[in-house]
Amino acid sequence: MTTWVVNASPLILLGKINRLELLAALAPSFVIPAAVRSEILAGPDLDPARTWVESADGSAHVIPEVPIPAEILAWDLGAGETAVLALATSRASSVCVLDDLAARNCAAVFQIPVIGTLGILLKAKVGGFIPRLKPEIEILLSVGSQLSLSLIHQALTLAGERP
Repeated sequence: MTTWVVNASPLILLGKINRLELLAALAPSFVIPAAVRSEILAGPDLDPARTWVESADGSAHVIPEVPIPAEILAWDLGAGETAVLALATSRASSVCVLDDLAARNCAAVFQIPVIGTLGILLKAKVGGFIPRLKPEIEILLSVGSQLSLSLIHQALTLAGERP
């Protein structure tokens, strides 16, 4: 079974747009490394991702760290990204849920599949969990996500919507 290993940024962004439920709806299973939980708990008290990760729903997915291979440490990524990649390399059939470009590049080197926040929304649109992608992207941008216009156009085209 495929397991999504989720980083802080997608959790924070999905929380800000009130779409954390998409993780459980779309992922066969998902886990959150303890380092990612720590990053989220360091955020604002009223952050929706923080509230969720402290709840029974969120905390049920938090798992302990695994040893971090030197090859991943050499990338000098953040603690959360490093933990996500280490966990994904230690488990067969893992998908990293990452937005950070450097972390995505590292995942590519290790041949670990990646999905980001926009990819989750696209998957939700295709799966019928959200009616339209464009309004979700607009909300995502309004809460601080930085997506290129070409990536947005590509996602909207894949969703069958006009850019």
